[in-house]
Amino acid sequence: MENKIRQPQRWNELSIKDKISYIIAIMMIASGMLMAFLSFFLNAFNISTGVLLYVAQAFLCGGSIIGVSAYLKSKWLEIDTRASDKIERFIEEWQESQSNNKGRRKN
Repeated sequence: MENKIRQPQRWNELSIKDKISYIIAIMMIASGMLMAFLSFFLNAFNISTGVLLYVAQAFLCGGSIIGVSAYLKSKWLEIDTRASDKIERFIEEWQESQSNNKGRRKN
């Protein structure tokens, strides 16, 4: 049997939870970049400590959302594939045992 489990590859194939998490991650990273550029150019080429802390937290939050999501998807796919393989092997063994039992009954 062919393995039919796959990860969604396109934006419209993602669940709403994944779409929301990716949008939030992108917004956090974009807001950090925007804050850094605005602070740099509006404050005489100087970035204050508070802005740097915000930028660091925004990048950390956005990167974490994307990284954790990708890690959990890959682990879930691995578990799903392993379970599917075991179920397929169990069904094949059961079918072989059933066919062997029918052959014995006829003799």
